[in-house]
Amino acid sequence: MQEERKTLEQREQMTDIERLRHSASHVLATAILKIWPEAQFAAGPPVENGFYYDVDLPHRISPEDFEKIEAEMKKEIKENHPFERMEVSRDEALELGKKGRLAALSERDQPSKFKIDIIENIPPNEKISLYRNGDFIDLCAGPHVMRTGNIGAFRLTNVASAYYKGDEKNPQLQRVYGTAFKTKKELDDYFAMIEEAKKRDHRKLGKELELFVFDDDVGPGLPMFLPRGAVIAEELEKLAKETEFAAGYQRVRTPHIARESLYKKSGHLPYYAESMFPPMQVLEEEATRKRIELQARIDDLQRRINTEILLPYEELQQKTDKENQSTLLQAAAALTDTINLEAKLQQLGDRYYLKAMNCPHHHKLFAALPRSYRDLPLRLAEYGTDYRYEKSGELFGLMRVRSLQMNDAHLYMTPEQFEAEFNAVNEMYLNYFKLFGIEKYLMRFSTHDPAMLGEKFVDEPELWKQTEEMTRNVLKNSGINYIEVPNEAAFYGPKIDVQAWSVIGREFSIATNQVDFAQPRRFDLRYKDRDNVDKIPLCIHRAPLGTHERFIGFLIEHYAGNFPLWLSPEQVRILTIGDDPKLIDYARSILKELRAHQVRAEIDESSDKINGKIQRAEQMKVHTMFVIGKRDLEADAVSVRVHGKGNLGAKPRGEVIAEILSAIRERRA
Repeated sequence: MQEERKTLEQREQMTDIERLRHSASHVLATAILKIWPEAQFAAGPPVENGFYYDVDLPHRISPEDFEKIEAEMKKEIKENHPFERMEVSRDEALELGKKGRLAALSERDQPSKFKIDIIENIPPNEKISLYRNGDFIDLCAGPHVMRTGNIGAFRLTNVASAYYKGDEKNPQLQRVYGTAFKTKKELDDYFAMIEEAKKRDHRKLGKELELFVFDDDVGPGLPMFLPRGAVIAEELEKLAKETEFAAGYQRVRTPHIARESLYKKSGHLPYYAESMFPPMQVLEEEATRKRIELQARIDDLQRRINTEILLPYEELQQKTDKENQSTLLQAAAALTDTINLEAKLQQLGDRYYLKAMNCPHHHKLFAALPRSYRDLPLRLAEYGTDYRYEKSGELFGLMRVRSLQMNDAHLYMTPEQFEAEFNAVNEMYLNYFKLFGIEKYLMRFSTHDPAMLGEKFVDEPELWKQTEEMTRNVLKNSGINYIEVPNEAAFYGPKIDVQAWSVIGREFSIATNQVDFAQPRRFDLRYKDRDNVDKIPLCIHRAPLGTHERFIGFLIEHYAGNFPLWLSPEQVRILTIGDDPKLIDYARSILKELRAHQVRAEIDESSDKINGKIQRAEQMKVHTMFVIGKRDLEADAVSVRVHGKGNLGAKPRGEVIAEILSAIRERRA
């Protein structure tokens, strides 16, 4: 897959930290050249948490080289060279490239091959610029900080392999990564966060806490939730159902597969084909019979061609030209018949796809009944199971999977209802954020690129303009924190991707909210307005809790596995001090009472010492422990211990259970 080149407009929107990191990538290239002058460079952009530069070099760079590279980078920063911009013509740039002067400290015997390729692919009307810092000159559209001395604290982080322009047909380069911040404190805080993130890694905790597994026989990217993990999914689903019921949603259910024709109608085929599993060819009984007949006819034709029409060379020599011409005509006719029959054979049966999205099915449910303006807004919700063929290299724990359960809904409305419905969806997001303690979030408002209409986006310029303006106005009026990102809309309309930050500052993309003007038209969805005239509804696709997989992965890291009581896989574990039969009976009576109220409670009746029992419960991050000894039995009490808080002392049994039930019911943090 080709990596997309940033436009000049996107570059102008670079933040201060992105400019700093972009400049750091040039300083990195400068340092590498001082150590290995033969290095050839491709691209060196800022990225989400730092920067990189792709380099072609016989020497294999390793982390052991970082110290000497960083030492050269520090020298360049200390020299405080200005970043000088120079505009050149295409011919001048190519000439410098041929002399090996681009991404180099001086002219060289070898041309700057990657830079020449980049120049040749720059649009004809785009200005070409170079940037100089010291002796280093690079092909670059910018922008940069003023001087190398403005680059604050930095560190190289790792090195990986990467194909030039992200295309596996191109040469494989070394991608050297680093990060940079304005101050050393910010750099230190970042790496402290990285270390904490390793401890919170959902893949690590998922295994330790027995939440989910992957299995080679099941397949990559296909997670299976163990009982403790399934609890979290069910609690999230319960939350969504309660929230949506209160908001006037209606629940539906749809199958996991559908005919190819459904996805052609929706436009997902061919736009989305690469992300869908390959189709299944399904033959009904009648189609199977026809297939056998057609195959028999094809076999017969091929036999005739081989034995009766195409004679051996010696026999052909004995025939007249007229007879040979007749033979060739017969052969051509037989081959044509064979091709036609094989085409018919291919058309037999139906092609089915695993469901990659729920919207086409929901549109069919809207169309299943006559609709009036009185029925709108109509909100159809489903925790739908979808299947997407993510590339194996992009799979990542629960964050990027091939099987996913989505907190999906489709809202159908009149244009006049759009603002209220869109605001209500946003309010739902904000309420969820508050519940889960998500304090930092950002909504990415993705719009279309007019130049890509008919290719990447549905070719409806006026509807794009109208719906983007409506969405933009609602976001502005509601005061929600958002940024606008061009060329990243869904193919059928503008969308909002919700970015959330965990408590340690790690960013996640957790949900989406999309405006759709195209699919209701493709499905010819209609409702009768007040004047009994057919109108096409607007549609909002929304998934505030994203998918079970991604959101649970986020929550594992957000809470570090220390889930609030209502979400905890094991809410209470009862630990007895000793194995006195009366004590065991008392503990069992508490267990029975808790489970009667649907509390996820267990009892540890092992003969282990109490410290061992507590340690096991702490390791599994059980939220609350009831430690019960003879004094508790005599006082009808329990000694309460909460994970992460320690011993809270003895309390009356009834009071503690009432408090547990109240905390679960209110979904307290």
